[in-house]
Amino acid sequence: MTWTYDLSIPPILNQQTIRTCLRSWLIPKRIQGQLRQTRRIQLNGQPTTIAKTVQTGDQLTLTFIPSDFRTPTSNYLAVATNPVDILYQSTDLLVVNKAAGIKSHPNQPGETGSVLNDLAAALQPTQQAPYMVHRLDQMTSGAMLVALNPVVVPILDRLISEKQIRRTYYAWVRGHFATTTGQFTAPIGHDITDKRKRWVNTDDAQPALTDYEVCEKTDQQSLVKLTLHTGRTHQLRVHLAASGHPIIGDPLYDSQAESAPRLMLHAQLLDLQLPFSTTRVLVPAPLPELFEQPRLIDRY
Repeated sequence: MTWTYDLSIPPILNQQTIRTCLRSWLIPKRIQGQLRQTRRIQLNGQPTTIAKTVQTGDQLTLTFIPSDFRTPTSNYLAVATNPVDILYQSTDLLVVNKAAGIKSHPNQPGETGSVLNDLAAALQPTQQAPYMVHRLDQMTSGAMLVALNPVVVPILDRLISEKQIRRTYYAWVRGHFATTTGQFTAPIGHDITDKRKRWVNTDDAQPALTDYEVCEKTDQQSLVKLTLHTGRTHQLRVHLAASGHPIIGDPLYDSQAESAPRLMLHAQLLDLQLPFSTTRVLVPAPLPELFEQPRLIDRY
């Protein structure tokens, strides 16, 4: 199996070398080398070198093969257990609206019931397959990004790490904030008292950055908009709990979690830069009905 990309050189890359084009598209250096060594790069239909200069409108053809990738095939069992709600889809990726309570991916070989299992089944007729890029906690709902081939997996990983893919969440939390906007900067690491949990300022803590904005208040709770700038495990849940405002329904960090029907955290927006492109796409995931019932929220 091969994956071939026919790419038109945009004005921003006019008079640049093919090497520069490959770098700008965030193709890993190792794969660049394999493309070059095995002559799988063509310019306007002819084999070429990465030192060649291109012009706007030139056609660059890149052919990728399975050995270019650490995980060339998607091995999720194609078993449909839950309905699939696709919010956006291109040839390279899709964004699915994950329901709360469903795993993003299986944890063991042969396991089913996850979003990626459901997508594998839904994509079978198209001969495409899902590849994991980022995950949402099982209890979190909302927009989840999935690659559709191994070519774009490392590219999307880089876009996320370089903050070119932005994620916005909404959460109902306990209590009221002193300010309507702010930032959580405490580093996050493993909680030595509970291996399931993370906490701030631990010995192995890594940098973590979250912006918050209060959108609505009830007598006892607040609806906050959260923007992730890093991607630590449980980052939003830990930053909010450490601030004294745990997410309602959080079984690890909210002492009153049993009173709520679910973790009140929703991935509401993905702001994407598409691979091999300067195009940006905003993909919203509608707020669950419960999030828009503040009178009901105060009961939890």
